[in-house]
Formats: sequence, C-alpha cells, structure tokens
Amino acid sequence: MAISTVSWAFLTVSSQVDSLGLINWGLCGSSSSLTLHPPLMWVEPCSLDSCRGIQVQSVAGRDSHRSRSCCTMSVSALSSTRLPGSLSGFLQAAALLGLLLLLLKAAQLYLRRQWLLRALQQFPCPPSHWLLGHSREFQNGHELQVMLKWVEKFPSACPRWLWGSRAHLLIYDPDYMKVILGRSDPKAQGSYRFLAPWIGYGLLLLNGQTWFQHRRMLTPAFHYDILKPYVGLMADSVQIMLDKWEQLVSQDSSLEVFQDISLMTLDTIMKCAFSHQGSVQLDRNSQSYIQAVGDLNNLFFSRVRNVFHQSDTIYRLSPEGRLSHRACQLAHEHTDRVIQQRKAQLQQEGELEKVRRKRRLDFLDVLLFAKMENGSSLSDQDLRAEVDTFMFEGHDTTASGISWIFYALATHPEHQHRCREEIQGLLGDGASITWEHLDQMPYTTMCIKEAMRLYPPVPGVGRQLSSPVTFPDGRSLPKGVIVTLSIYALHHNPKVWPNPEVFDPSRFAPGSARHSHAFLPFSGGPRNCIGKQFAMNELKVAVALTLLRFELLPDPKRVPDQKPRLVLKSSNGIHLRLRKLR
Repeated sequence: MAISTVSWAFLTVSSQVDSLGLINWGLCGSSSSLTLHPPLMWVEPCSLDSCRGIQVQSVAGRDSHRSRSCCTMSVSALSSTRLPGSLSGFLQAAALLGLLLLLLKAAQLYLRRQWLLRALQQFPCPPSHWLLGHSREFQNGHELQVMLKWVEKFPSACPRWLWGSRAHLLIYDPDYMKVILGRSDPKAQGSYRFLAPWIGYGLLLLNGQTWFQHRRMLTPAFHYDILKPYVGLMADSVQIMLDKWEQLVSQDSSLEVFQDISLMTLDTIMKCAFSHQGSVQLDRNSQSYIQAVGDLNNLFFSRVRNVFHQSDTIYRLSPEGRLSHRACQLAHEHTDRVIQQRKAQLQQEGELEKVRRKRRLDFLDVLLFAKMENGSSLSDQDLRAEVDTFMFEGHDTTASGISWIFYALATHPEHQHRCREEIQGLLGDGASITWEHLDQMPYTTMCIKEAMRLYPPVPGVGRQLSSPVTFPDGRSLPKGVIVTLSIYALHHNPKVWPNPEVFDPSRFAPGSARHSHAFLPFSGGPRNCIGKQFAMNELKVAVALTLLRFELLPDPKRVPDQKPRLVLKSSNGIHLRLRKLR
C-alpha cells in the first residue's frame, strides 16, 4: 500500500511536469516496477488485473501495436535478473527524493532571484537574461570596456547579474565609496571564500574582532622605523633585476617585464618581511611559486563566474579544481619553507636574544613572537595564513603597479624624460638611494599616482552588507546584498576625473583638489592596505633606479590587453623595448 501511495505521488508530480511539455514519466503501481518513459509517449490506464498502474505506448506505434504489459518498460527489464522488491522500492524512494530536492533547489533559486530584483530595483541596469545574466555581454573578453560604458550611462552604481540568482551592485561613485568603506561590512563570502584554500584566513579574509586583533598585532611591522632600512634592500633587488635586463636586451629589443618584476618584488618581500638571506631572483625554485600565483589568480576569477563551480565538491572533482589544488600545494610549500628557515635561524646561538632586543620586529618575527590577548600564541594555521596573505599581496600587487607604471611612462616619453631629469638631479649616478630621497621626487610621484589611477593594481574589492544602507542620493540597499567597489571604474569615471583616459600627472600636483575617495589604489577606510607605505616606497625605488639605466619604449606590435583578476594584469603580457643609457 505504501509503495502504491509513493508511486501515485510520483505519477502526480510527473504528470504535472509533463503538462509543461518537459518530459513524460509513467509509474506502475506494482512494488517492483518503476516505469520511465521518454518524451513523445502517451499514457493510459493498464487493463491487466495484476497491475494497478498504467501502460505506455509510443505515439508512432499507437495504431499498430498495443502493449499488453506495462511491466516490460520497468527497471526490472534492464536486467536479466529481476531486482528484489526492497531494492526497487529503494530506487523509487531515491528517485522521488532526488526530484523533490531538485524542485526545492529550483524554488530556492527562484526566491533568491525575486529577492535580488526587489533589493536592486532602485538601480537600473542593462537588460539581462533570466538565466545567463549579463554573461553574454562579457564573452568577448572586453570586460573593462563594457563596464566603462555602463559608468557613463548609469550614475553612481549599476547591478551586474552573473547568472539568474547571483548579482552584485557595482559602485563607482566617490560618495558611495565613502559610505561603504566607512562601515565594517565583511568581505563578500560568496566569492572571497574561494581564496581560503590558498591564503587561508589572514587579514584579507578575516572579519570582526579577530580581524581587528590581527590588524593591531601586525601594524607595528609597518612603522617608519622598520621601513627606513628596507629602502636599501629594495634597491639591491631592483639592481639585480636591472643587471639581468642589461644582459638580456640588445639595442631596442623587446622584453616581457611582468615576470621579472614579479620575481624582483618577491625578492624584496622575502628580504624585508621574512629576513631571507640571498636573492630569490637567482633561485629557480622561486619561478614555480610565481607561476602558481598566476594560475591561482586566473582560476579564482574563472571559478567566481562559473555557476557549476560554486560547489566545493564539484569543483574539487573538476580539472580546474585539481589544478588549483596543485597550485595551492606549490604556494604552501614555498611559505612553509620560509617559516621553517626563519625558525631555524632563531634557534642559532644569540639570534633569539638579538631579535628580542630590537625595538621593532619584522613582519614574520612579529608573527612568531606574537601573543594574542588571551595569552596564547598564534596557531600554525593562523601564522601560515598571514604569511600566505602577505606573500601574495606584498609581491603580486606591487609587481602589477610597477609594470603598469613602466608602461605608462613608455607611452608618454615627455613625462618619462621629466622624471629622469628630476631623479638624475637628486641621485646623480644612482649609486645609492635612501629613505630621505623618496620625498624629494615630487614629479615622479605625480606620475606614479597618475599611472595607478589609469591602471589600479587592485581593480575592485567586495563587501556584503551586514545592515541596510542608504546612500547620499536617497537610494538604499537591504542587508545581505553584495557590493563591488570597482576601483577601476571609479578611476575612469568622467564625472570624477575629466578626460579620464588622458595621462595627466598634474591631477596630483600639490594643492590640487579632489574628493577624498576619488583615488583609492590601496582601498580606504579601516580595512585599507596595511602595507601601502611599503608599496609606495618600493614603487619609487623601482622607477628611480630603472629610469637612470634604461629608456622605456612601448612595443607597438604587442599592446597590453588589460584583464581584471585579483590584480590588474595583461592577457598577453607587458612588453617593453629597453634602451640602455649607461
């Protein structure tokens, strides 16, 4: 009786589905018969006394043949051995459960979409497909260009639908930015959680009180007393890169610079923050870490936009998931090696006491010596998460910044020439550069900032609203909505920056007025980049020493194709022609 009840319920659901023209399912009432029929079938009551179910006949054979047994289309017909009744009943129940779960998921996605439509109704956007969202508009790979068209058409903010039930609000207005960055909303967990297997829960992914504790613990590692001696270490790393370039390039030859700059910035962060001896630029093993970081950048971006890869289980089984796992292993091997090497150094006689007597500790030493407020040490997992986070953010974002600055100067030779004259007047032959020099190159600093406006190293950051918000123009959003602060769109917003595509360093001349949140290369608010002064120092050192030794020229045959990832990169690399000056 129970089986017949289940069968009838299944048939009722199935016939409703069939009424939509999707599929026709038939189910026999016997305890061992589950009948599944493809489309183009018709159903009528079975005339057999032994069967209280239905019989099925194809439309094509309706007049020529009538089956006298609906059991021939049952699951038992798939095997020469008839399945036991208990197994057949289990299959029926499993099929019903699967269908019910599918319907529940569909209802959940539908309700989520309706909620988003109501939440974002005050913000117009281009028409989107109910299932595919705006994905078709971005299929040609020109995502940034499409977004800038939206900036001109839709003031302040615009919803972007990734697919039917996933949308976020793109923000590119300084007043909107100020409101969001002044709050304490957490990072958007829907996408940022995909970074956790790689960088763990360090400063980038932590929220709430734990984030505050880690931020307060690490802030002393970026005190100016710590940063001062780093300038010499930065200069050493830059000179190693320039020496390599001098050997590689002939007159007017072209070179892809991003990879070499990435190695240089990794070398710098290893020396400054992790007390590494020697140069990783001369170590072939470092190349595997750089490659892993590049792969993880692309894989993260791809996963965020793939509806099927939102599930961790499905993603782990996919080719991309396996590649991501291998890349994470390579990255973790690198950071684990760094931590173990520093621990070994501290075990040497006298080294531990020498470090303890220091007024300020380096980044890794802060972590190793840190005590949380409750008196317990950081766990190994916490420590590695912070090292993974800073290792990535401390080299990849800076490498992006330097590479695009070089490209901007190469394409604007008049500004490059003026920067070089300023640096030559300050440093002479460039034998040494110190902390004091960094504040004495105003025009070079203006050019660096203008390049970061055009090519922000971090194109955007995400937040998930922890409470409702109302913006200055009266529009509002409820709790739970994801907002993306598009720094790239902000920096190219013509209402904020007149003629935004023009390279004009005078925008950053001393005394020039602009909105406090119009220029955000290091984000803003309490969650801004903790290492922004470290990064600015490294940018200045790299630009100054490079312009003393090389003239930078563009490669007209290979114009960079910007692509937004975790950092701003180029799909075809950044190729420059280098002309030796001395």
